[in-house]
Amino acid sequence: MIARFFLGVVLCALMLVSSFATYMYLGGRQSKIALPAQKPTASVPKTQTLALPGKLYMAQSGALYSFGAGRFHQLTSEDGWTQPSLYPDASHLLAVRRQPFYADVYVLGPYGQVVRQLTSNAAPPRSYDTTHDSHWSFYPRLSPDGNTLWMSYDSPKFGYDVPFSIWAMPIGGTIRQARLWTNSIDYTGGDMDIYTKYSYGPDGNLVGQLWHTTHASPYGVEGRALTTPGEDCQQPALSPDGTQVAMICTYEKQQALLEIASWNGSSLGLRRAVITNQTVAQPTWAPDGSGIAYLSPGGPDALFQLWFIAKDAYNPPAPSPTPVPTPTPGGPYNGTLPSPTPTPPVAAPVIKPIQITTNDGFDATSPMAWAP
Repeated sequence: MIARFFLGVVLCALMLVSSFATYMYLGGRQSKIALPAQKPTASVPKTQTLALPGKLYMAQSGALYSFGAGRFHQLTSEDGWTQPSLYPDASHLLAVRRQPFYADVYVLGPYGQVVRQLTSNAAPPRSYDTTHDSHWSFYPRLSPDGNTLWMSYDSPKFGYDVPFSIWAMPIGGTIRQARLWTNSIDYTGGDMDIYTKYSYGPDGNLVGQLWHTTHASPYGVEGRALTTPGEDCQQPALSPDGTQVAMICTYEKQQALLEIASWNGSSLGLRRAVITNQTVAQPTWAPDGSGIAYLSPGGPDALFQLWFIAKDAYNPPAPSPTPVPTPTPGGPYNGTLPSPTPTPPVAAPVIKPIQITTNDGFDATSPMAWAP
Protein backbone atom coordinates (compact mmCIF):
# COMPACT_ATOMS: atom_id res chain seq x y z
CA MET A 1 0.00 0.00 0.00
CA ILE A 2 2.83 2.41 0.82
CA ALA A 3 4.44 1.76 -2.54
CA ARG A 4 1.11 2.37 -4.29
CA PHE A 5 0.66 5.62 -2.36
CA PHE A 6 4.06 6.96 -3.40
CA LEU A 7 3.46 5.85 -6.97
CA GLY A 8 0.21 7.86 -6.97
CA VAL A 9 2.03 10.93 -5.66
CA VAL A 10 4.69 10.64 -8.37
CA LEU A 11 2.10 10.18 -11.12
CA CYS A 12 0.11 13.21 -9.92
CA ALA A 13 3.24 15.34 -9.99
CA LEU A 14 4.15 14.19 -13.48
CA MET A 15 0.60 14.82 -14.71
CA LEU A 16 0.69 18.39 -13.47
CA VAL A 17 4.00 19.01 -15.21
CA SER A 18 2.66 17.69 -18.53
CA SER A 19 -0.78 19.29 -18.15
CA PHE A 20 0.66 22.74 -17.83
CA ALA A 21 3.15 22.55 -20.70
CA THR A 22 1.24 25.27 -22.51
CA TYR A 23 1.06 27.40 -19.39
CA MET A 24 4.77 27.00 -18.76
CA TYR A 25 5.54 27.91 -22.35
CA LEU A 26 3.43 31.08 -22.27
CA GLY A 27 4.24 31.92 -18.69
CA GLY A 28 7.94 31.79 -19.50
CA ARG A 29 7.44 34.81 -21.71
CA GLN A 30 6.61 36.95 -18.68
CA SER A 31 9.11 39.31 -17.13
CA LYS A 32 10.54 39.01 -13.66
CA ILE A 33 8.34 40.67 -11.08
CA ALA A 34 9.77 43.86 -9.64
CA LEU A 35 6.74 45.01 -7.66
CA PRO A 36 3.70 43.10 -6.40
CA ALA A 37 0.61 43.52 -8.55
CA GLN A 38 -2.19 45.68 -7.29
CA LYS A 39 -5.85 44.98 -7.92
CA PRO A 40 -7.16 46.72 -11.05
CA THR A 41 -9.88 48.29 -8.90
CA ALA A 42 -7.31 49.88 -6.57
CA SER A 43 -6.54 52.85 -8.83
CA VAL A 44 -7.83 54.76 -11.82
CA PRO A 45 -6.27 53.67 -15.15
CA LYS A 46 -3.34 55.72 -16.35
CA THR A 47 -4.96 57.15 -19.48
CA GLN A 48 -7.89 59.34 -18.61
CA THR A 49 -8.63 60.62 -22.10
CA LEU A 50 -8.88 57.21 -23.83
CA ALA A 51 -12.42 55.85 -23.95
CA LEU A 52 -12.40 52.24 -25.12
CA PRO A 53 -15.68 51.05 -26.62
CA GLY A 54 -17.75 48.37 -24.92
CA LYS A 55 -16.50 46.23 -22.06
CA LEU A 56 -13.25 44.27 -21.83
CA TYR A 57 -12.94 41.13 -19.67
CA MET A 58 -9.61 39.84 -18.32
CA ALA A 59 -8.04 37.79 -15.53
CA GLN A 60 -5.67 38.58 -12.69
CA SER A 61 -4.62 36.33 -9.79
CA GLY A 62 -7.52 33.92 -10.24
CA ALA A 63 -10.22 36.60 -10.48
CA LEU A 64 -12.09 38.02 -13.46
CA TYR A 65 -12.44 41.76 -14.04
CA SER A 66 -14.34 43.93 -16.49
CA PHE A 67 -13.11 47.26 -17.84
CA GLY A 68 -15.62 49.73 -19.19
CA ALA A 69 -16.16 53.49 -19.13
CA GLY A 70 -12.62 53.92 -17.83
CA ARG A 71 -13.12 51.79 -14.69
CA PHE A 72 -12.38 48.23 -13.56
CA HIS A 73 -14.91 46.08 -11.72
CA GLN A 74 -14.13 42.78 -10.00
CA LEU A 75 -16.57 40.08 -11.14
CA THR A 76 -15.39 37.00 -9.21
CA SER A 77 -13.36 36.20 -6.14
CA GLU A 78 -9.71 35.12 -6.49
CA ASP A 79 -10.63 31.48 -6.82
CA GLY A 80 -8.98 30.07 -9.94
CA TRP A 81 -11.05 31.96 -12.54
CA THR A 82 -9.43 32.55 -15.93
CA GLN A 83 -9.89 32.54 -19.73
CA PRO A 84 -13.16 34.48 -20.22
CA SER A 85 -14.98 34.09 -23.53
CA LEU A 86 -18.19 35.72 -24.73
CA TYR A 87 -21.51 34.25 -25.77
CA PRO A 88 -22.28 35.20 -29.42
CA ASP A 89 -24.80 37.81 -28.21
CA ALA A 90 -22.45 38.96 -25.41
CA SER A 91 -25.18 38.25 -22.82
CA HIS A 92 -23.05 35.80 -20.80
CA LEU A 93 -19.47 34.66 -20.35
CA LEU A 94 -17.77 31.31 -20.53
CA ALA A 95 -14.90 30.99 -18.07
CA VAL A 96 -12.55 28.35 -16.69
CA ARG A 97 -12.22 27.66 -12.99
CA ARG A 98 -8.99 25.87 -12.12
CA GLN A 99 -8.61 23.53 -9.16
CA PRO A 100 -5.43 21.74 -8.03
CA PHE A 101 -6.18 18.57 -10.04
CA TYR A 102 -8.79 19.59 -12.64
CA ALA A 103 -10.42 22.55 -14.40
CA ASP A 104 -14.06 23.07 -15.42
CA VAL A 105 -15.96 25.41 -17.75
CA TYR A 106 -18.77 27.57 -16.35
CA VAL A 107 -21.36 30.00 -17.68
CA LEU A 108 -21.25 33.34 -15.86
CA GLY A 109 -23.65 36.25 -15.94
CA PRO A 110 -22.43 39.70 -17.01
CA TYR A 111 -21.64 40.57 -13.36
CA GLY A 112 -19.76 37.36 -12.60
CA GLN A 113 -22.53 35.27 -11.05
CA VAL A 114 -22.36 31.53 -11.77
CA VAL A 115 -25.25 30.47 -14.02
CA ARG A 116 -24.32 26.85 -14.68
CA GLN A 117 -21.43 24.40 -14.83
CA LEU A 118 -20.84 22.88 -18.27
CA THR A 119 -18.19 20.24 -17.51
CA SER A 120 -17.60 17.87 -14.59
CA ASN A 121 -13.92 17.06 -14.66
CA ALA A 122 -13.27 16.12 -11.01
CA ALA A 123 -12.46 12.48 -10.39
CA PRO A 124 -15.36 10.46 -8.92
CA PRO A 125 -15.39 10.39 -5.10
CA ARG A 126 -14.37 6.71 -4.97
CA SER A 127 -11.73 6.95 -7.70
CA TYR A 128 -8.54 4.97 -7.11
CA ASP A 129 -6.69 6.88 -9.84
CA THR A 130 -7.13 10.64 -9.51
CA THR A 131 -4.44 11.19 -12.13
CA HIS A 132 -6.37 9.37 -14.84
CA ASP A 133 -9.93 10.15 -13.75
CA SER A 134 -9.52 13.92 -13.34
CA HIS A 135 -9.56 16.12 -16.45
CA TRP A 136 -8.78 19.66 -17.57
CA SER A 137 -10.81 21.93 -19.88
CA PHE A 138 -9.26 25.14 -21.16
CA TYR A 139 -9.86 27.88 -23.76
CA PRO A 140 -13.66 27.49 -24.09
CA ARG A 141 -15.49 28.97 -27.07
CA LEU A 142 -19.16 28.84 -28.04
CA SER A 143 -20.35 28.18 -31.59
CA PRO A 144 -22.22 31.03 -33.35
CA ASP A 145 -25.56 29.26 -32.82
CA GLY A 146 -24.81 28.81 -29.13
CA ASN A 147 -25.32 25.05 -29.23
CA THR A 148 -21.76 23.72 -29.17
CA LEU A 149 -18.94 24.21 -26.66
CA TRP A 150 -15.45 24.10 -28.14
CA MET A 151 -12.58 23.56 -25.73
CA SER A 152 -9.11 22.18 -25.26
CA TYR A 153 -9.49 18.95 -23.28
CA ASP A 154 -6.96 16.42 -21.98
CA SER A 155 -8.19 13.31 -23.71
CA PRO A 156 -7.05 10.86 -24.84
CA LYS A 157 -4.27 10.70 -22.26
CA PHE A 158 -1.85 7.99 -21.31
CA GLY A 159 -0.91 7.99 -17.65
CA TYR A 160 1.11 11.11 -16.96
CA ASP A 161 1.26 12.00 -20.68
CA VAL A 162 -1.58 14.52 -20.88
CA PRO A 163 -1.78 16.19 -24.31
CA PHE A 164 -4.67 18.57 -24.97
CA SER A 165 -6.84 18.21 -28.06
CA ILE A 166 -9.80 20.20 -29.37
CA TRP A 167 -13.22 18.77 -28.55
CA ALA A 168 -16.75 19.89 -29.48
CA MET A 169 -19.44 19.15 -26.89
CA PRO A 170 -23.19 19.89 -27.08
CA ILE A 171 -24.28 22.53 -24.58
CA GLY A 172 -26.15 20.71 -21.85
CA GLY A 173 -24.51 17.42 -22.85
CA THR A 174 -21.60 15.46 -21.45
CA ILE A 175 -18.10 14.69 -22.64
CA ARG A 176 -19.36 11.29 -23.79
CA GLN A 177 -21.39 13.14 -26.41
CA ALA A 178 -18.42 15.26 -27.50
CA ARG A 179 -16.47 14.81 -30.73
CA LEU A 180 -12.71 14.87 -31.04
CA TRP A 181 -11.64 17.41 -33.68
CA THR A 182 -7.86 17.30 -33.43
CA ASN A 183 -5.29 14.89 -32.07
CA SER A 184 -2.44 16.70 -30.36
CA ILE A 185 1.20 15.71 -30.35
CA ASP A 186 2.41 13.92 -27.23
CA TYR A 187 4.27 15.86 -24.54
CA THR A 188 3.59 19.30 -26.05
CA GLY A 189 0.62 20.60 -24.06
CA GLY A 190 -1.72 20.14 -27.02
CA ASP A 191 -3.90 22.13 -29.37
CA MET A 192 -5.81 25.23 -28.53
CA ASP A 193 -7.88 27.69 -30.31
CA ILE A 194 -8.25 28.99 -36.39
CA TYR A 195 -6.11 26.84 -33.76
CA THR A 196 -2.62 26.56 -32.32
CA LYS A 197 -0.79 23.24 -32.53
CA TYR A 198 2.33 22.87 -30.42
CA SER A 199 5.26 20.68 -31.35
CA TYR A 200 8.99 20.38 -30.79
CA GLY A 201 11.19 21.94 -33.47
CA PRO A 202 14.48 20.54 -34.78
CA ASP A 203 16.35 22.29 -31.95
CA GLY A 204 14.12 20.75 -29.29
CA ASN A 205 12.25 23.96 -28.45
CA LEU A 206 8.48 23.98 -28.01
CA VAL A 207 6.94 26.03 -30.84
CA GLY A 208 3.46 27.04 -31.91
CA GLN A 209 1.96 26.74 -35.39
CA LEU A 210 -1.41 28.00 -36.63
CA TRP A 211 -3.66 25.43 -38.29
CA HIS A 212 -7.11 25.55 -39.84
CA THR A 213 -9.62 22.71 -40.07
CA THR A 214 -13.31 22.56 -40.98
CA HIS A 215 -14.31 19.08 -39.82
CA ALA A 216 -13.67 16.60 -37.04
CA SER A 217 -10.34 14.86 -37.64
CA PRO A 218 -9.55 12.43 -34.82
CA TYR A 219 -7.03 10.44 -36.82
CA GLY A 220 -4.43 13.09 -37.49
CA VAL A 221 -5.68 14.55 -40.81
CA GLU A 222 -6.24 17.96 -39.28
CA GLY A 223 -6.69 20.49 -42.06
CA ARG A 224 -3.77 22.58 -43.20
CA ALA A 225 -0.99 24.56 -41.59
CA LEU A 226 -1.20 28.35 -41.87
CA THR A 227 2.27 29.15 -40.49
CA THR A 228 5.57 27.30 -40.24
CA PRO A 229 7.05 25.86 -37.04
CA GLY A 230 10.05 28.19 -37.30
CA GLU A 231 7.78 31.25 -37.13
CA ASP A 232 6.43 30.04 -33.76
CA CYS A 233 3.02 31.73 -34.08
CA GLN A 234 0.17 31.37 -31.61
CA GLN A 235 -2.81 33.14 -29.99
CA PRO A 236 -4.76 33.83 -33.22
CA ALA A 237 -7.59 36.37 -33.01
CA LEU A 238 -10.06 36.95 -35.84
CA SER A 239 -11.15 40.54 -36.56
CA PRO A 240 -14.84 41.46 -36.12
CA ASP A 241 -15.39 41.57 -39.89
CA GLY A 242 -13.63 38.22 -40.37
CA THR A 243 -11.03 39.55 -42.83
CA GLN A 244 -7.89 39.74 -40.65
CA VAL A 245 -6.09 37.60 -38.10
CA ALA A 246 -3.90 39.01 -35.34
CA MET A 247 -1.31 36.66 -33.89
CA ILE A 248 1.84 36.51 -31.78
CA CYS A 249 5.02 35.24 -33.46
CA THR A 250 8.44 34.79 -31.82
CA TYR A 251 10.56 33.23 -34.62
CA GLU A 252 12.12 31.18 -31.80
CA LYS A 253 13.77 34.25 -30.30
CA GLN A 254 13.37 36.15 -27.05
CA GLN A 255 10.61 38.30 -28.50
CA ALA A 256 6.85 38.20 -29.03
CA LEU A 257 5.74 40.28 -32.00
CA LEU A 258 2.21 41.36 -32.83
CA GLU A 259 1.53 40.51 -36.46
CA ILE A 260 -1.58 40.89 -38.63
CA ALA A 261 -2.47 38.99 -41.80
CA SER A 262 -5.40 39.12 -44.17
CA TRP A 263 -7.75 36.12 -44.02
CA ASN A 264 -10.00 34.77 -46.78
CA GLY A 265 -11.58 31.99 -44.78
CA SER A 266 -9.03 29.32 -45.65
CA SER A 267 -5.56 30.86 -45.83
CA LEU A 268 -3.52 33.80 -44.58
CA GLY A 269 -2.50 36.58 -46.94
CA LEU A 270 0.16 39.24 -46.62
CA ARG A 271 1.46 39.42 -43.06
CA ARG A 272 3.03 42.44 -41.42
CA ALA A 273 4.53 43.13 -38.00
CA VAL A 274 2.67 45.84 -36.11
CA ILE A 275 4.55 45.86 -32.79
CA THR A 276 8.17 44.73 -32.72
CA ASN A 277 9.58 46.43 -29.61
CA GLN A 278 7.37 44.86 -26.93
CA THR A 279 6.63 41.40 -25.57
CA VAL A 280 3.01 41.09 -26.66
CA ALA A 281 0.36 38.62 -25.47
CA GLN A 282 -3.36 38.00 -26.06
CA PRO A 283 -4.27 40.43 -28.90
CA THR A 284 -8.00 41.20 -28.78
CA TRP A 285 -9.90 43.19 -31.42
CA ALA A 286 -12.22 46.01 -30.43
CA PRO A 287 -15.80 45.02 -31.38
CA ASP A 288 -16.15 48.17 -33.49
CA GLY A 289 -12.82 47.55 -35.26
CA SER A 290 -11.23 50.70 -33.80
CA GLY A 291 -8.09 48.94 -32.62
CA ILE A 292 -6.52 46.06 -30.72
CA ALA A 293 -6.03 45.62 -26.98
CA TYR A 294 -3.17 43.45 -25.78
CA LEU A 295 -1.03 42.67 -22.75
CA SER A 296 2.63 43.62 -22.43
CA PRO A 297 5.05 44.51 -19.63
CA GLY A 298 5.17 48.18 -18.75
CA GLY A 299 8.97 48.12 -18.76
CA PRO A 300 12.00 45.91 -18.01
CA ASP A 301 11.31 43.34 -15.29
CA ALA A 302 7.72 44.61 -15.08
CA LEU A 303 4.26 43.07 -14.92
CA PHE A 304 1.95 42.58 -17.88
CA GLN A 305 -0.27 45.63 -18.35
CA LEU A 306 -3.20 46.51 -20.60
CA TRP A 307 -2.31 48.37 -23.83
CA PHE A 308 -4.26 49.58 -26.85
CA ILE A 309 -3.19 50.39 -30.40
CA ALA A 310 -5.51 52.24 -32.78
CA LYS A 311 -6.34 50.77 -36.21
CA ASP A 312 -4.59 53.60 -38.06
CA ALA A 313 -1.32 52.02 -36.91
CA TYR A 314 -1.94 48.84 -38.94
CA ASN A 315 -4.59 50.03 -41.44
CA PRO A 316 -3.48 53.59 -42.26
CA PRO A 317 -5.92 55.70 -44.27
CA ALA A 318 -5.28 56.01 -48.00
CA PRO A 319 -3.16 59.03 -48.97
CA SER A 320 -4.91 62.02 -50.51
CA PRO A 321 -4.95 61.96 -54.34
CA THR A 322 -2.42 64.14 -56.17
CA PRO A 323 -4.17 67.27 -57.48
CA VAL A 324 -4.51 67.50 -61.28
CA PRO A 325 -3.35 70.85 -62.79
CA THR A 326 -6.24 72.92 -64.19
CA PRO A 327 -5.70 74.08 -67.82
CA THR A 328 -5.28 77.84 -68.23
CA PRO A 329 -8.01 79.32 -70.48
CA GLY A 330 -7.05 81.50 -73.45
CA GLY A 331 -7.07 79.31 -76.57
CA PRO A 332 -4.41 77.19 -78.32
CA TYR A 333 -0.80 77.51 -77.17
CA ASN A 334 2.15 76.08 -79.12
CA GLY A 335 4.92 76.67 -76.62
CA THR A 336 6.25 74.41 -73.91
CA LEU A 337 3.80 73.97 -71.09
CA PRO A 338 5.16 74.58 -67.61
CA SER A 339 5.57 71.49 -65.48
CA PRO A 340 3.23 71.34 -62.53
CA THR A 341 4.91 71.73 -59.16
CA PRO A 342 4.88 68.31 -57.50
CA THR A 343 3.05 68.13 -54.21
CA PRO A 344 5.34 66.89 -51.46
CA PRO A 345 4.15 63.58 -50.02
CA VAL A 346 2.48 63.81 -46.66
CA ALA A 347 4.11 61.53 -44.11
CA ALA A 348 1.71 59.22 -42.36
CA PRO A 349 1.41 60.02 -38.67
CA VAL A 350 3.16 57.62 -36.32
CA ILE A 351 0.57 55.85 -34.18
CA LYS A 352 2.05 54.63 -30.91
CA PRO A 353 0.51 52.10 -28.52
CA ILE A 354 -1.21 53.54 -25.46
CA GLN A 355 -0.51 52.06 -22.03
CA ILE A 356 -3.73 51.95 -19.99
CA THR A 357 -2.60 50.39 -16.69
CA THR A 358 0.67 50.67 -14.79
CA ASN A 359 0.96 48.00 -12.07
CA ASP A 360 -1.93 45.56 -12.41
CA GLY A 361 -0.14 42.38 -13.47
CA PHE A 362 -2.73 40.67 -15.67
CA ASP A 363 -2.58 36.99 -16.54
CA ALA A 364 -0.74 36.80 -19.86
CA THR A 365 -1.79 33.16 -20.38
CA SER A 366 -5.50 34.08 -20.26
CA PRO A 367 -7.25 35.40 -23.38
CA MET A 368 -9.31 38.56 -23.03
CA ALA A 369 -12.89 39.01 -24.25
CA TRP A 370 -14.35 42.25 -25.59
CA ALA A 371 -18.09 42.89 -25.65
CA PRO A 372 -19.75 45.72 -27.64
